[in-house]
Amino acid sequence: MRRLSSLRATFTLSFAAVAAAVTVLVGFLSYDAAARLVRVDQQTVFAEVVQDLRDQVREHPLGPSDFAPTDADHDGPLDEIIRPSRTDVQVLGPHGAIVGRGSPPLPVSDGDRVIADTGAAGMLEEHKDVDVAGDRYRLATVALGGGHGAVQIAQQFSDTEDLLRELQQRTVLLVGGVVIAAGLFGWWLARRITRRLVRLAGAAEDVARTGHLGIQVPVTGYDEVARLGRSFDRMLGRLAQSEDDQRRLVQDAGHELRTPLTSLRTNISMLRRIDELPPDAREELVADLALESRELTDLVNELVALAAGRSDTEPVRRLDLAELAEDAAVVARRRTGREITVRVTGDTVVDGRPNALQRAISNLVENAAKFDHGDGCPIEVVVAGPTPQPGVPAGPVRVEVLDRGPGIRDDDLVRVFDRFYRAADARSLPGSGLGLSIVREVATAHGGTPFAHPREGGGTVIGLTVGS
Repeated sequence: MRRLSSLRATFTLSFAAVAAAVTVLVGFLSYDAAARLVRVDQQTVFAEVVQDLRDQVREHPLGPSDFAPTDADHDGPLDEIIRPSRTDVQVLGPHGAIVGRGSPPLPVSDGDRVIADTGAAGMLEEHKDVDVAGDRYRLATVALGGGHGAVQIAQQFSDTEDLLRELQQRTVLLVGGVVIAAGLFGWWLARRITRRLVRLAGAAEDVARTGHLGIQVPVTGYDEVARLGRSFDRMLGRLAQSEDDQRRLVQDAGHELRTPLTSLRTNISMLRRIDELPPDAREELVADLALESRELTDLVNELVALAAGRSDTEPVRRLDLAELAEDAAVVARRRTGREITVRVTGDTVVDGRPNALQRAISNLVENAAKFDHGDGCPIEVVVAGPTPQPGVPAGPVRVEVLDRGPGIRDDDLVRVFDRFYRAADARSLPGSGLGLSIVREVATAHGGTPFAHPREGGGTVIGLTVGS
């Protein structure tokens, strides 16, 4: 049997438990306060009636006949006793004989008879729990004095206890009803809250089961669950894009590697007959092998650099792009023998990954040197940053490499940063077609963009921005 959703069950049980605890506590305290108040009130009223009777018999000589129930005006001592407390009154004569029977009749004990015969008015005999016709009463016997008898006052408290017992039962029923209602409401609330989480968990399970990252996660609302759903959706999108990029890179790399590997295989097969070749053909074969192995090495290095450029493992630190540009220019001068100038304006300090940015700037300079054949004009590297102003956010830093090469056609400008893309004019030149794609990856990773456009007077301006 499938287990109940733990989160939903936890919500429901927690809600019901809290509601039950609060309701039980409030119900218990309310019942206890009400019961205490009722009992104290009844007992206080009875004590006041008894005390009033004692005061009367002490102040005025009264006999059993004064408490007769035949008072037409209802203003006698008996009425004053019955009216405020709804008590049962029974009148005793000398020796405890019943003169005026109560309703119901009250029991007369030996102590009550002693009180009836006592000579001191106001003497009191109390019975706190007396059984009268199956009901519980509190009973007080007050002496009239002079041996004339006594008056018995009884107050039923079993009906009060019955009332409190009924109140207790209703409180228990109310607590049970509240607990059930809280459980149902908690179930509804938990289902409403966890419904989107269940869909999100289902989407995650589908991804784990099928490996398909293109699943659309339905997201509604603006709370934390909605934020989680949107983040999960974006994560799947990024993973799907990364998977597509990886697949495309492998396919493109396989295609590009196939050509130099085929050429190498052909030339290696020719090595078996190298003794049969003339000296010029031997030199040409060896030169082709060296060139193809170098191109293959460069291609592998570019692939590794591209993969490293997409990695976020290199820590970000504060660095000066002008210094990186100068270092790239020094290396390019040594490799190509070309004159390369660096011009710096504004604030060129940014937060970035130094090795990735160094690689991107070096690729820009080497790309310019490959197409610019000299003619007395240096290759220019311009690093332009914003001018610091108080209260104004800093803008991006722009790195441009300007050459006087043949330029880039308009059709090629939009694709020059694509992986393995090489313009028709550049296919005869050495290179892998990955250098400028690395520039794009590095620029995007640093919140910038690559750019390329024709240079006034001939040539190309190509570069990237870093920061926003």
